[in-house]
Amino acid sequence: MKKKRVLILDKERISYKLCRMAYEIWEHNSNEQEIILIGIEKGGKILADNLSAILKKISPLKVITISININKKKPLNNAIELSKDLTGRSVILVDDVVNSGKTIIYSLNTILSYDLKKLTVAVLVDRKHKSFPIASDIVGHTIATTIQDHIEVETAGKEITAVYLE
Repeated sequence: MKKKRVLILDKERISYKLCRMAYEIWEHNSNEQEIILIGIEKGGKILADNLSAILKKISPLKVITISININKKKPLNNAIELSKDLTGRSVILVDDVVNSGKTIIYSLNTILSYDLKKLTVAVLVDRKHKSFPIASDIVGHTIATTIQDHIEVETAGKEITAVYLE
């Protein structure tokens, strides 16, 4: 039996959520000159790029966007490298969907090898099925799902076009 696909967020709602998230990031970092957004490949990087574009329009913050690539099934198989020194910086780790928290926690393992000034986690969709002690600081949308459900974030190029529950 094929799973039913339900639209959770359309393009218009996503735009609203991204704008609100960007304002929250600015509020959390109003004393900063510069912030670094780290997007978890692939969806988190697209989200980080979108948030960066909005932040550049609404705030005086200098926004640097980089990505982190992690094997989501086996996060310890490959060494994770970052293209920027994060020491003394305000960092926002960005992902499209957080479910168990596994991807976030293993990403933080690399990020926390630096002496950061501040660290925030921002996600578009939080499913609340944590297996790891992770709390998202900035959340676009929270949804209660079953463990069997799947959240699909659709993108077209650098744009997030829809979010579905499957």
